[in-house]
Amino acid sequence: MKFTVKNEEFYNSLSECVVVGLFNKPAFTGELISLDENLNGMLTDFVKEGDLSSKLKGISKIHTFGKLPTKRLLFVGLGKEKNLTFDTLREALGVAAKTMKKMKVTTISVALDSFVTENLLASDIAHAFSESLTMATYEFHGYKKKSNEPEVHIEEVVALTNEDSDEIQAALQVGYAHGKGVNSARTLVNTPGNMLTSTKLAEYALELAKKYDFEVEILDKEDMERLGMGALLAVNQGSIEPPKMIVLKHQGKDQWKDVIGLVGKGITFDTGGYSLKPKDGLVGMKSDMGGAAAVLGAMEIIGELRPEQNVVAVIPSTDNMVSGAAFKPDDVITSMSGKTIEVLNTDAEGRLALADGVSYAKHHGANYIVDVATLTGGVIVALGTDKTGAMTNNEALFEQVLESSFEAGEFIWRLPYTDNDKKRVRNSKMADLNNSPGREGHAIMGGAFVGEFVDNTPWVHLDIAGTATSKADHELGPSGGTGVMTRTLALLVERFETVE
Repeated sequence: MKFTVKNEEFYNSLSECVVVGLFNKPAFTGELISLDENLNGMLTDFVKEGDLSSKLKGISKIHTFGKLPTKRLLFVGLGKEKNLTFDTLREALGVAAKTMKKMKVTTISVALDSFVTENLLASDIAHAFSESLTMATYEFHGYKKKSNEPEVHIEEVVALTNEDSDEIQAALQVGYAHGKGVNSARTLVNTPGNMLTSTKLAEYALELAKKYDFEVEILDKEDMERLGMGALLAVNQGSIEPPKMIVLKHQGKDQWKDVIGLVGKGITFDTGGYSLKPKDGLVGMKSDMGGAAAVLGAMEIIGELRPEQNVVAVIPSTDNMVSGAAFKPDDVITSMSGKTIEVLNTDAEGRLALADGVSYAKHHGANYIVDVATLTGGVIVALGTDKTGAMTNNEALFEQVLESSFEAGEFIWRLPYTDNDKKRVRNSKMADLNNSPGREGHAIMGGAFVGEFVDNTPWVHLDIAGTATSKADHELGPSGGTGVMTRTLALLVERFETVE
């Protein structure tokens, strides 16, 4: 998608469609007055007749009937100016983007200044517009026989504004990079498990490394055996697909220090193993690598924007299958850290993979760790499907993650993490830890288990089991994979400040 910036009156745009913000005001102001005059009072008439709405997320399509260079105007209702926030703006623009997609236009202009408020600058609008446009028009076509009808996409966006062109151009590109990263994560989540194995996920990471000049390391089974990654290897025992430990590094500083570790659960399909999921619970388990998808999506954004931060992304990946070789309840395994684990539930496999993933992130010098995982059904019971559960051992790091999530519009809610929670995961007569202390506080137990491998490293755990997918279409995309936490992670890296 091509983005350009022009300083001109928006009603002189040569695009197929011009997008205009419309606030709930008693009368037209600014360029809208001139626009109404150019249309011989048509806008005033439309308002009187109720055909032009300023209601938040209301969309009004106006044909100019040859009176302007552009064929159509698309008005986006913004409600009362004082009530507009970045989140509600993003959603309104998402609705507009879906409308434009249905209109099958290829070139559009956006009158940025018509959206500006005291709290939202033209650069904010530019970021929100390109991000929302990219995310809201996303599609995953699947594997149906293709239609003969050619697809029509928006190819060019012209931002019309009186503000500094370089600043607006930069904001458009940043928003676009964020949207693209989310869409890449969505595609990974939507891809079936037979087509996105651990090997394929590793190949995808290699492509990112080549494109963005990341340092890359892919560990095979033999490498993991040499390093003693018994937790990830145990999960892989029942599979014919080899496991992979995927590592990407972005060095944004002269020295490899103050390293942010992003660890994503990469279980490409989860049967539950011998603690087998029920029939209905198996459907949709291709999305159990949503954490890995978020980390890879964030790395794509990082590759595009090149922040001056050091980042190591670590993805422990396998599927969790049933066979004569699969690991079993009552098995005792030894993790890379040397800690032994009594397996009480083979369906609590994600935390085992993350145990070795977190240890390997520390091996690569991670000074701060954020892990992301579709870890527990318990977080859905506790928080529903619109909130990501979070746990932490460090207030300062958590505050930065929280701030990034606010900016991304990705809601997280902190769960408690106490000494009693630690005691429960350490309660085993056979080993140092047990992987399933019971259903009570299930989401907290999953996070507390991962915390045992973090030790004193500042750490935030994000459980996206409820938010990684959506059953319904929404303002910023279709049903299916959401790409949740992709932007939160990227923003954390972009804005990061060293913590103790």
